[in-house]
Amino acid sequence: MAYKLSRWDLSALYPGYDSAELQSAFDMIEEQVTSFEGLRDKLKPDMPEEQFLQAVKSSEETARVANKMYSFAGLSFSADTQDQQAQSLQNRILQFLAEVENRSMFFSLWWKELDDENAKRLMANSGDYKYYLEAIRLYKPHTLSEPEEKIMNIKNITGANALTNLYDSITNRYTFKMKVNGKEKEMTAAELFSFRYSTDPKVRAESYQSQFKVYAEDGPILGQMYQTRVRDWHNENVNLRKFKSPIAARNLSNDVPDEAVEALLDVAKKNVGIFQRYFKLKAKYIGMKKIRRYDIYAPVAASKKTYSWDDAVNMVLDAFKSFDPKIESLAKRVFDHNRIDSEIRKGKRGGAFCWSYLPEETPYVLVNYQGTGREVATLAHELGHAMHSMLASHHNTFTFHSSLPLAETASTFAEMILIDKLLAEEKDESVRRDILFKQIDDAYATIMRQSYFAIFEKEAHDLVMKNASVDDLCKAYLDSLKQHFGDSLELSDEFKWEWVGIPHIYHTPFYVYAYAFGQLLVLALYQQYKAEGESFKPKYLKILSAGGSEAPEKILKEAGINIRDPKFWQGGFDVLEKLVSELEKLPVESKKAKPAAKKAVKKVVKKSKTTKKKK
Repeated sequence: MAYKLSRWDLSALYPGYDSAELQSAFDMIEEQVTSFEGLRDKLKPDMPEEQFLQAVKSSEETARVANKMYSFAGLSFSADTQDQQAQSLQNRILQFLAEVENRSMFFSLWWKELDDENAKRLMANSGDYKYYLEAIRLYKPHTLSEPEEKIMNIKNITGANALTNLYDSITNRYTFKMKVNGKEKEMTAAELFSFRYSTDPKVRAESYQSQFKVYAEDGPILGQMYQTRVRDWHNENVNLRKFKSPIAARNLSNDVPDEAVEALLDVAKKNVGIFQRYFKLKAKYIGMKKIRRYDIYAPVAASKKTYSWDDAVNMVLDAFKSFDPKIESLAKRVFDHNRIDSEIRKGKRGGAFCWSYLPEETPYVLVNYQGTGREVATLAHELGHAMHSMLASHHNTFTFHSSLPLAETASTFAEMILIDKLLAEEKDESVRRDILFKQIDDAYATIMRQSYFAIFEKEAHDLVMKNASVDDLCKAYLDSLKQHFGDSLELSDEFKWEWVGIPHIYHTPFYVYAYAFGQLLVLALYQQYKAEGESFKPKYLKILSAGGSEAPEKILKEAGINIRDPKFWQGGFDVLEKLVSELEKLPVESKKAKPAAKKAVKKVVKKSKTTKKKK
């Protein structure tokens, strides 16, 4: 079949905002919660195991309906952030679900306080619910009284949730003006960002300048919103819940030891030199004495190769099939069930994501596709997320979705499968060289850039609680950029506003280290794949199939990976260092590659694979 750019179909969730089915969902949850409240007086340390497990199952049934309702509102809003009906429904559902949680939280509070002996007894035959129940008890030291927890839920509706929705509404309505072929054009963020990969240095600079011109105008307001978000996070998680640091709250929700996250970020700081060397090398390839921050994603080949949507989809599906036909068939479900929104529209949320809501249901995927090679890789990335969820569909609603650090494993691995296939099939040596450079571009964007976002977040949270101004935060962000770029490029002052355009630090504080975690993990796993071949696949699929049914540390320990050991994280950087070293040995060709250069490119591909086999 020929694949065409399209909008997704949300009718599998509900027919419409005012549908009887949606209203019925509200009524169903109301009935379920009323029934669940009858359990309060039956919760005793010696309660029968069967009665306890039935309560857990009842809780899951409510969660299933709630997930479906919230997904309908959230996906509708993402499709058009200016849709007032979608905004209204989202607010209504958030208010309703907060009230539901307040009425049913007595169960989780009781469970956290239960003595260890009886908790162990009640979990003995809980099967797939066991890790979910264990994870709840991890929050015991950070849990407040029932009245206080209810206040927190109500507060979040008009606090953090309202703030992030407002941030989305403001930033997604932005349009940007830029000259294209001599004519000024108004465009969306997705359209603007595509010019960052232009072969023209002037166009690349204008793309960033147009973005920062708009963000700088609202910068003080967006900065104040961030300050409010930080204070809210700190007041709740540090002052009230007694986490030892703002990032510790995220680490617990990920069930990743603080020690492992600190090891990751410390090793990242020690390896900034790898990418600094790379940017100096790239300057030679694009004919500049020193690149500017505008140029870090510049192509090294003059090729402006683009891919139709149909070609992109088939390339990704073929790459998945070459690894395992099962992976391909899962990815195809997203298209067969019309769960993908790929076209560019005004008001549509920028970027890309995958949204999984129930174990047995095909996930939804959003991309903004314009035909570049990077966007083909983004498609592979998001479909990787989708098939990760589908591989874990045998788990329950509470455990099928992986934790944040492991959530990036399948997606990043999927990109690497695609890149391997492109390198194997591409005949144009300049395009092959560009693919190699883009691998390191993407490694920078995923590992070092995201690590330094997290490092900045740690500093920003500290600064805000010391009453820092928005200007102080801008300075801190610019200093962070200077630290990890060193003297490898020229950095313009306008990049001080880049941080207010990072939605993750508003929506999900300290989310971003998960990207670096996932990429470095995948570098290790991909080396295993190259070394072991077919025998690796069952082990890899087992990691994905685990979903969120075990702690990430335990899942990876079974694969021989110790995430607390700095040597593990250093191993990922060592792979990148060797690839940069090999690229440094290539004869520099800024135009058409000569025969000697062609041989050298092939040699790098071969050596990088050989290196992976030796690791």
